[in-house]
Amino acid sequence: MTKALMIQGTGSNVGKSMLVAGLCRAAARRGLSVAPFKPQNMSNNAAVTSDGGEIGRAQALQALACGKALTVDMNPVLLKPETDVGSQVVVQGKRLTTVKAREYAKLKPQLMEAVLESFNRLKSNNDLVIVEGAGSPAEVNLRQGDIANMGFAQAANVPVVLAGDIDRGGVIAQIVGTQAVISEEDAALVAGFLVNKFRGDPSLFDDGYELIKDTTGWAGFGVLPYFGEAWKLPAEDALDIKNAKKVGGLNVVCLGLSRIANFDDLDPLAQEPGVSLTMLRAGEPIPGDTDVVIIPGSKSTRGDLAFLREQGWDVDLLAHVRRGGHVLGICGGYQMLGREVRDPDGIEGPAGTTEGLGLLDVITEMTPDKRLTETAAQHVASGQAFRGYEIHIGRTDGADRARPFATVDGRDEGAVSEDGRVSGSYLHGMFRDDGFRRAWLAALGAEVGNEGYDATVEAVLDRLADHIETHLDVDGLLAVAR
Repeated sequence: MTKALMIQGTGSNVGKSMLVAGLCRAAARRGLSVAPFKPQNMSNNAAVTSDGGEIGRAQALQALACGKALTVDMNPVLLKPETDVGSQVVVQGKRLTTVKAREYAKLKPQLMEAVLESFNRLKSNNDLVIVEGAGSPAEVNLRQGDIANMGFAQAANVPVVLAGDIDRGGVIAQIVGTQAVISEEDAALVAGFLVNKFRGDPSLFDDGYELIKDTTGWAGFGVLPYFGEAWKLPAEDALDIKNAKKVGGLNVVCLGLSRIANFDDLDPLAQEPGVSLTMLRAGEPIPGDTDVVIIPGSKSTRGDLAFLREQGWDVDLLAHVRRGGHVLGICGGYQMLGREVRDPDGIEGPAGTTEGLGLLDVITEMTPDKRLTETAAQHVASGQAFRGYEIHIGRTDGADRARPFATVDGRDEGAVSEDGRVSGSYLHGMFRDDGFRRAWLAALGAEVGNEGYDATVEAVLDRLADHIETHLDVDGLLAVAR
């Protein structure tokens, strides 16, 4: 009979995604057929499944750790924030609707049906399902109708292990306090706890660890030291992207948009020895010594155009191009580079037209149909073939499309300015392709390494599993699964 185990956290960003990925790899190395599952994820960092759906990028990494192809069942509900109060709701890989936060509660009963359907389908095809919670079960104000934490665990009868983050301080209160505020019924589902991200000598926390055990009555599964190579794995949150400063390297700056999407495009660049990568935060100017500016994807192109202008980045970009710098816009960033972004039907927000940056002679019109597909392409400038994926709405056309960035199945894709310094493309994931990344960087005069990105991720997943095996009671964790 298939078993399941759920990792919940005392808060957001305590390392749940990384813990699940490491446990998935550890279980797979034991010969188990294992799959990841997250009932509800909130992220604009999505991955395209082979059947043309989308799931959270963290579940894509976890699937890789399991050695499994991506399926929409691994993350049946994906919330993609479009504004501060509203999100697009993606159910089993397809857009269902866009709702405000208060309206979302009304959807939860029907979403639980889809969640349990996907979970049961995964269970029927695997020996073990490792589930990741979202946020924290201590958010008891959200308990009614919950599908992400204890609501799901109760409905599916899945045992829970609670993870606390000692790196942010107060881990004793995190874990003991969680038990104090959740119901007795929910607390009964908790099989134990673990402490994550310890820096220094773990034995210094022995007394605190025992105090948690004695106070809660829960079993302890160990204290996990901080895993220093986590930055080499695809980032779940844009704030987790590690700035890779290297003296003398090609200076690449990415604009940290307010609705940044699919920012894991940057991860392979951060690992290149000849690239100095900076994720620019709000209020920071584009440095004068920047060689390449990347405008990444966005869940709200017109909204982020306004945000970009609020930071003064539009002025900085014009100065950057006048100095001979290069610009690459990916997906929403490509749309921003054009003369206009039109949304006559209000698909991304209020209907209207927003003036673009004018660095490419193209115009984008938002359309209701969403393109979700894995893509094989050929870069026009280098002739290098590569694989990527598309996940966007909108159609872009104009004079600069006569100089395509790439070709896909015999059709032109993207656009390049007449002087060749400004490029736009809808293709995400291009830098994961080692051949393309090296060719693109070499053309800009950067030193390129010889390590393959996918091989690096696989090796780091193995070392993460080794790290977890060394410091946590993995056999004990797997034993509580049911």
